[in-house]
Amino acid sequence: MTATGASDSVAARGRPGGGPWWWARRRSVVLDVLLAVASTVECMAEGVPFAHSSGIPVVAGVLLGLVAGPVLLLRRRWPVAVVLTSIAVMPTEMGALLSVVGLYTLAASDVPRRIIGLLAGMTVVGTVVTTFFSMRQDVAAQPEFHPPGWFVTVMALAVGLVLTAPPVLWGLYVGARRRLVESLRERADGLERELSLLADRAEERAEWARNEERTRIAREMHDVVAHRVSLMVVHAAALQAVALKDPEKASRNAALVGDMGRQALTELREMLGVLRTADGAAVRGPAGSDEPERLAAVASRVSRQAAEGAAEAPAVAGAAGGPAGGADLDGDGPWLAELGELVDQSRVAGMAVEFSVHGGDGEPDEVGVAGVRRYAARVEQTVYRVVQEALTNVHKHAPGARARVRLAHRVGEVAVQVENGPSERGATDAGLPSGGNGLVGMRERVTALGGVFVSGPTEAGGFRVSAVVPLGAAG
Repeated sequence: MTATGASDSVAARGRPGGGPWWWARRRSVVLDVLLAVASTVECMAEGVPFAHSSGIPVVAGVLLGLVAGPVLLLRRRWPVAVVLTSIAVMPTEMGALLSVVGLYTLAASDVPRRIIGLLAGMTVVGTVVTTFFSMRQDVAAQPEFHPPGWFVTVMALAVGLVLTAPPVLWGLYVGARRRLVESLRERADGLERELSLLADRAEERAEWARNEERTRIAREMHDVVAHRVSLMVVHAAALQAVALKDPEKASRNAALVGDMGRQALTELREMLGVLRTADGAAVRGPAGSDEPERLAAVASRVSRQAAEGAAEAPAVAGAAGGPAGGADLDGDGPWLAELGELVDQSRVAGMAVEFSVHGGDGEPDEVGVAGVRRYAARVEQTVYRVVQEALTNVHKHAPGARARVRLAHRVGEVAVQVENGPSERGATDAGLPSGGNGLVGMRERVTALGGVFVSGPTEAGGFRVSAVVPLGAAG
């Protein structure tokens, strides 16, 4: 439900019977006019006997009724004035309808209860007094009628209560009911507005979640594909170097690089399928698979296939590569134990890389055991991706530079540092474009786990990337 829909429903409820907005107002005006006409006729008719009994001209009595009766038109706006007018004309024995309708309107209005009670009491007293004297005169005019002494008093009280209590009580009921309905309507309107806001916020959260997922996939794709393509470019440059010396070997190795590229494109299509989904829903893989895990598995396979492809090209790569059983590992992203393979891939591409691992006591340690996670999956993935992207940046921006990768297992955290010296050939010789997203992606990964990420140039003209990831951050 949108805010516009909520407003429309509120406006629809404000129209009684669902009719046009002016219909209720027109009905009220017609009713008030009819009541005022009836009150005027009644007051003018009562003005004739009043004029005879008081000895004034009949025209004066009729004019008094003509003035008092139309006051009922003001009952909705000034109900107090209507009741006061009815009390004022009580001695003339006119304005019965004016009094009854005025009391009802007064009780149903938002006038304070003490004022309603005061005016109702004044009306009762006025009605009782007027009725008492009128009945005494009537009884005195009939010598054959001899009622008890209390008869006139009781009848006067009864008339006063009958003419006052019912309209007051009915008006109080109608007013209370109207206020209750208005309160419920306001509460319903408030709930509709809250539901509309909640729906808008839910849509915003869903859109934020979709954007976060797309950003995560794009970051994963950048980290994996950029590294692999960078190595392919380096291998292609090496193939060019041996093309004239050994064309047959160069052709075979070029075919291997082409196979690696085609495999990368296949995995890329799966990732891009998610990014192209209009509503943010993931493109489903095989039955029973979960999309985030599948994408992580895709990224892991791409990384391992790069190592396997390097191992199948001995003329270019030498003796590096991934384990034969790498594809059988859990598809939940790279492992910390695969850092050695990652470093070997860069060595195969011609980079001089020094790799060292230290424990909490500063002594040399092992990076990990193949097939066994030393830490939580997100921690190992983050450390792996930082090293991967840092080495990729060395290939791009500092070709020929020496690099050093340090991994430290500490108490409650794991730290990694990748530092390279100045480039021997210059960044323009690498022929590798840069989108400027590598450092941003590394920082996002590390800070998402509550870690610390620092990067910047060194005094020697190189570049250093450092990251510290707490072990308890990944849950």
